[in-house]
Amino acid sequence: MRNSPFLPNRPLKVAVLGSSGAVGSELLKILEERDFPISELVLLSSQRSEGKIVKWKGEEIITKKASKEEFLNVDLVLASAGGSISKQWLSTVKDQNAVLIDNSSAFRLENDVPLVVPEVNACEALKHNGVIANPNCTTILLTLVLAPLNKISPIKRVIVSTYQSVSGAGQLAMEELQFLTKKYLQGDPKESEVLPYSLAFNLFLHNSPMLSNNYCEEEMKMTNETRKILNITDLKLSSTCVRVPVLRAHSESVNVEFDDVIKPSYAINQLKKAKGLEIIEDYEKNRFPMPNDVMGRDNIAVGRIRTDISNSNGLELWLCGDQIRKGAALNAVQIAELLIAKK
Repeated sequence: MRNSPFLPNRPLKVAVLGSSGAVGSELLKILEERDFPISELVLLSSQRSEGKIVKWKGEEIITKKASKEEFLNVDLVLASAGGSISKQWLSTVKDQNAVLIDNSSAFRLENDVPLVVPEVNACEALKHNGVIANPNCTTILLTLVLAPLNKISPIKRVIVSTYQSVSGAGQLAMEELQFLTKKYLQGDPKESEVLPYSLAFNLFLHNSPMLSNNYCEEEMKMTNETRKILNITDLKLSSTCVRVPVLRAHSESVNVEFDDVIKPSYAINQLKKAKGLEIIEDYEKNRFPMPNDVMGRDNIAVGRIRTDISNSNGLELWLCGDQIRKGAALNAVQIAELLIAKK
C-alpha cells in the first residue's frame, strides 16, 4: 500500500514501456514539450527494437529490452506495449513503489483502478494504488464532450458512430496505409498484411473480436468505460465503430438524449467553457471539424451541434480528435502531472 498517491516532489526516473511504437514515440515528444520533470529517462521495448537510439532533449538514449534491472529505482512507468506486457511488469513496478499509467485495456474496468480523463474526473487519479488506466481513445474524445453537457441535464442515452483512423492499429498500420494507397493509385492494389483488409480507398467495421451480443470489443469499451468515467453506471450507450483511411485523427458522430430540452446555443456555450475543446462551426460555409484540423494538436474539435429532429430532448454533434495525442499519449502525461505534488 502506498503512503501517498503523489509522485516524489523532485525530478523523476521515468520508464516508457513500448517506447518505439506510435504512442510511445508521441509520449517522448509530449514529455519534452511539457517539460515534465525527469532526472533519468529509460526507454524499454521489445527485443525487436532493442538497441534503437532515440534522441530526446539533445541526448541519445539507447532503447533496452525490459527487465527487472531496468525498473530499479523507477518512479513512474508510462506503458503502451499492450495489456499482457503491462500485467507482466506490474508487480515489478509496485515493488519499486512506482506508479504505472497504462494505455492498454488490461486494468480499465477493475474496481480498484482509476480510469481517468483529467478534464473530466481528475480527482479519481489520487485514489490509485500503484496503477492508473488510460481510457480507450474513442472514449476519451467522447467523454470530453459528454461531461460538460451532463452538467446541464442528465444524459439518458447516447448513440455513437466512430470513424477511426489507422493510427489506432499502430505505426506499421499507418505506414502500410500510405504504401497501399500508392500501390492502388499505380494500378497495383495489394492486400493488407497488418489489418484484415486494405484501407486504401476503403473502410471496414472495427476488427476487434466480436462478442456474444454481436458488438465488438471496441464498441463495448466505449459503453463500459464511459459509464465508469462519468460515474453513470446505467448509462444507455450504443456504438458502431468503423476503421477509415485517415492517418491519425478519429471522428465521431454523436446523438445524445437528455432528461430535458437543451438549446444548441446553450450547449455550445457550455462546451466553449470546457477544457480541451474548441468549437468549429460555420453553417454558411458548411465548415465543421475535420481530421486535418486536429492532427498533431491537443484540443478536440466539436461542431454541427443541433437539435435532433426526431427527439426534442436530443442533440446531434460531430467531433474530431488526434488519436495518438489526446486519445492516448497526452492523456497519459496529463494523468502523471496530476500526481506531482504541489510545493
